[in-house]
Parts: sequence; C-alpha cells; structure tokens
Amino acid sequence: MSRSRAATVSAEAKSIQLQVDADPRLAAAVGGAAHCFAESAGLTSDPVRELEKAVVAACEEAFEHLTGEHPHLTVTLTRYPDRIEVAMAHEGGGEPAVGLDRVAGFANQLGSGGLGGVDRVQYEAHEGLAVTRLTKYLGHAPHIA
Repeated sequence: MSRSRAATVSAEAKSIQLQVDADPRLAAAVGGAAHCFAESAGLTSDPVRELEKAVVAACEEAFEHLTGEHPHLTVTLTRYPDRIEVAMAHEGGGEPAVGLDRVAGFANQLGSGGLGGVDRVQYEAHEGLAVTRLTKYLGHAPHIA
C-alpha cells in the first residue's frame, strides 16, 4: 500500500543553511532551494514560483549590505509543519539583510495578499548580526497583531 507524501510529513523541522557571496547565481541557487522546500510542502506552482522570486530578490538586495570585512550572507531555510522560513543573516552594520524601507514596503503589502507569496517579514539585530526572516505559511496565515 502506497502512502501519500502528506501522510509521511514529520512534525520536526527540516532545515539547510547556505553561506553565499554576493553573486546573482548564488541568489538563484538559494531561490532554487526555496522552490524545492515549497514543492515538497505541497504548494502549487504559482505560490512556489512567487516564493522563489521573492527569495532571489531578497538575496540580491541583501548583497548590497555585505562589506569587505563581512562578505557572506548566511541563509537558513527551515520547513515547519505549518510554514517555511527563510532567514537571511549578515554580520556588521546592524542593518537588516533587506533594507528597512523594503521591510516597511513588505508590511504595507502584506495586508493586500503579500509580496511574492511571502506572508510575513521580520527583522532583528543582536550582537552585530542582522537577520531578516521571510515566512510563507502553508495554510492560512495566522492573524498577527
């Protein structure tokens, strides 16, 4: 008897971490990883493509914040039972991996269905590390006050 993929989904988070330099080909690779996570989570083709495009765009913008002293962007993709999170982190400056103006733009657009399939954008900075987290919910996005 064959089991459906949905029946075998683990409650444990699955994640990968990539450390990339400011190269558009590497941004595309991160987008490809997000594409795989979204497909394996059972999303349909349009949301998969939208998430991939949003991740590539966010990586490319994050590259603008990298410096000679801190030339790497660390991207962690994590699939939870109810969501996919893409955390982009870099050292130095305390600025988000995606510019604050862009984060504010994401927030304004979330009320109208999100930007590129991203349901939530968060930013945090601590101990010289800036992290921007993009979240795609696999069902209905929870109400966030």
